[in-house]
Amino acid sequence: MATLVILVSQTFGAVESVKAASDLISPVSGTVVEINEALEDTPELVNQDAFENWIIKVELSDKAELDNLMDAEAYTKFCENQ
Repeated sequence: MATLVILVSQTFGAVESVKAASDLISPVSGTVVEINEALEDTPELVNQDAFENWIIKVELSDKAELDNLMDAEAYTKFCENQ
């Protein structure tokens, strides 16, 4: 795999459904170290277990960016209010 560097807020792909397509936006900056190629043939795996079926793995270039992310509890509350 060629070296792929991604920046925070950069689009790195898209997901499609019957109704719409949505861009995938990186929450962090860094070097992509692995791509989950199983999703190319069976993208529905993300819907079955999004934590187990990751899309890309990134080696962070700035760990401080993690401070801007929600933890699972904050994300659950955010979704409940949407």
